[in-house]
Amino acid sequence: MRTLLSLVLLVSLVSCKQEHETPKVSYEENKEGQSTTPKDSSEFKVADLPILMEGTRYLIHPIGDVRVYDIEGKTYGSSKANQISYAISNYNQNEITGYFDNLHFQHIDSTVVKPLTKKKVQIQTATFLSTIAAKFKKQIMVYTLVDADTNKDGKINKNDIRSLYLSTTSGTEFTKISTEFQEVIDWSIIEAQNRLYFRSIEDVNKNGAFDKNDKVHYHYVNLMANEWKVEMYTPN
Repeated sequence: MRTLLSLVLLVSLVSCKQEHETPKVSYEENKEGQSTTPKDSSEFKVADLPILMEGTRYLIHPIGDVRVYDIEGKTYGSSKANQISYAISNYNQNEITGYFDNLHFQHIDSTVVKPLTKKKVQIQTATFLSTIAAKFKKQIMVYTLVDADTNKDGKINKNDIRSLYLSTTSGTEFTKISTEFQEVIDWSIIEAQNRLYFRSIEDVNKNGAFDKNDKVHYHYVNLMANEWKVEMYTPN
């Protein structure tokens, strides 16, 4: 009986572990006829009120889904009520944060609005490099975002690999600077060198997760160059 009980507990623990762990990468081949396009379950997209970052001349309109939350408890005779959130993003000190689908850019003297990208993405941060703009008169945005369904669950969200992009403050020259299938860990600016440094991690053992057995890569980009070219370096 004790052996049987131990076996049941072991199976339950393994089952729970499999349910809660979400890999960042899936290396399984797509089945024949299976769609590789993420499912778009959104029903209603809205824009936040525009943001004008100090020192720029372009309004930024964050675009995303209206969020509907179920609230337990009786409200007006019902056992369940829906709370709707129209908030797409947060803005603080030259950085927009959240989980949004796109950014639309509009010159302050124009009625024309242009999207940052036509790809399906989830943008998590958009940062204006204000000190670089003040010192070198070059206006650059840095983005952390998800641009692919790397775990093949049919959705593009925070459970997929995070990438790093650059653009101008008008939304043009939108450029990916991180490597495919490498998760961006962090980034920083060294003004004395006009460089953006960043780290990324590669799943070298192909287990679908990023852990201590994987490899960290180190990169920098010269922000003043005509073309943003990524260079690798080895600090250790």
